[in-house]
Amino acid sequence: MAGEKEQARGASVIVNVMDVLRCFTSSEPSQSVTGIAAQVGLHKSSVSRILSTLEQESVVERDPASRKYRLGLGLIAIAGPLLANLDVRHVALGAMRTVAENSGETVALSVWDGHEAVTVEQIPSSRPVKHTSALGSRYSTGGSATVQVFLAAHAERADELLGSGQIELPPGEGSESYRRRLRKVGELGYGVNYGETSPDEAGVAAPVRDHRGEVVAALLVAAPFFRVSEKDVETIAELCRAAAGEIGRRLGSHDPAAPLH
Repeated sequence: MAGEKEQARGASVIVNVMDVLRCFTSSEPSQSVTGIAAQVGLHKSSVSRILSTLEQESVVERDPASRKYRLGLGLIAIAGPLLANLDVRHVALGAMRTVAENSGETVALSVWDGHEAVTVEQIPSSRPVKHTSALGSRYSTGGSATVQVFLAAHAERADELLGSGQIELPPGEGSESYRRRLRKVGELGYGVNYGETSPDEAGVAAPVRDHRGEVVAALLVAAPFFRVSEKDVETIAELCRAAAGEIGRRLGSHDPAAPLH
């Protein structure tokens, strides 16, 4: 019984917090403790405690002059990755279909979760023999073209992952050589997997930037290795970069082709 009471108490606290946050709207972005208390039906002391905790986490912030609260950047930090991923999937589909038609190969979109590239969208090739991966597939091998793009965009994180061994380096390649490769990926604006993760696969990936200039996704063209010559890689890379740049512009990027470092 005590456990049930504690659970109910915890649930009610969460409900109260959500009710407080819903008071902040686009038409009334600033709220006072008294105003919120009246809207949610809580005592001012309870509202004050909730706001104080939220302020510590930067979910809300208080204006020094008016003493009123407004939503803080901490909320964006929580919701930002989800919003970015959803936006980029929706925005990317048209460009992905165009690349799939022009290349005849599979086109996939990946996002970075901090240590792996995760496939969130895919347009399979219409050819009988194709290279595809299931949505939700995760990649942490250094030979992966998408992993190269994300690591080139996050140099400090790349050093941590390489130092900890969380990124599996391509066969016969040391960490310093791989870091040089990432710098080259940054300069070129795309990464290449030419049979490194599998002798049957070739892939080229390019970064997608959002309105902040941050790399929020990687666009990948994946094909059976036997169908892609080294010269074809350059052609695919141009298609991939152009499409990634178009997606970036739709997301508000002012310089979608900027170097990754």
